[in-house]
Amino acid sequence: MDFLKRHPFPVLARFERVVALSFAFPETTLAPLVPAGLEIDTHDGYGFVTVALVWTKGLRPAGFPGILGRDFFLAGYRIFTRMRDGSGRKLRGLRILHSETDKRGMVVLGNLMTGYNYRRVTLETTTSGSGTRIITTLPDGRTTLDITYDTGTRDAALPHGSPFADWRTARRFAGPMPFTFSPENDGRFVVIEGRRADWTPRPVAIRDWHVGLFEEPPLAGTAPILANAFTVENIPYRWKRGRIVRPGGAYE
Repeated sequence: MDFLKRHPFPVLARFERVVALSFAFPETTLAPLVPAGLEIDTHDGYGFVTVALVWTKGLRPAGFPGILGRDFFLAGYRIFTRMRDGSGRKLRGLRILHSETDKRGMVVLGNLMTGYNYRRVTLETTTSGSGTRIITTLPDGRTTLDITYDTGTRDAALPHGSPFADWRTARRFAGPMPFTFSPENDGRFVVIEGRRADWTPRPVAIRDWHVGLFEEPPLAGTAPILANAFTVENIPYRWKRGRIVRPGGAYE
C-alpha cells in the first residue's frame, strides 16, 4: 500500500478549466501546517494558501488510451513551500493539505495512490452572464467552498488589500508549482513533478468567497487576505512518477 501511495507511474490529464485563488496568512499562522523539512514560501512576511478549482478531463496512466480516462471536478487546498535537495537546489512546490472531488471513484483512487487526502463533495454550479458560482458541500451538509468569479473582466484589478504590488509579482504565487510534497512518517517526502504546456494565467475577478478550511484550526481567528486570482483553460498536464527524497539528501 505504501508503494501505491507514492504515485508509482506517470499520469496524464487535461485541465479543461482552472480557477485558482491565493490567500495570504502570516507565516507564523501557517507554520503548524508545514512539516519539518519544508519551508514556507513567503512574500513580505506572508505565506500563501491556494484554493484551486480544476475541471479535469481524461485522467489516466501514461500510455493508456484516452477513452479510459476519468473526468471529474477537483478542489485542491495547498500551501506554497520550498524544499532543499541534496545538491543544494531549492525545489519550489506545494504542500497539499487536502483535496475534494465530486466523484466517489476519485476519492478511492486518489487516496490509494497519493497522500492528497481526498474527500467527496457535492458540486453545484450556477452561471449568470459572465459570473459563475461554485458551491461544494460535504455529505453532512457543511459547505466547504462558496466562490463566485467573473470571467468577463479582462483587466481585473488586484484584490483589495493584496500584499502584491502588481500582477507580475502576484503571478509567482499563481500555481501550479513544479513539485508537490507529501510527507512520509520518517522525515522523507514523496516528491511528484508536474509538467504542463501553454500555461498563461490571466487575472479573474472574485465577486464573493467563502472557504470552510479557514474556519478550522490553526487558521480560524486569522483574517485571510485574498491576494490574487487567476484562470487558465485547456492545459495538457503530465505528472512524473513519484520519488522519495529526504530534505537535504538525494532522491531514493
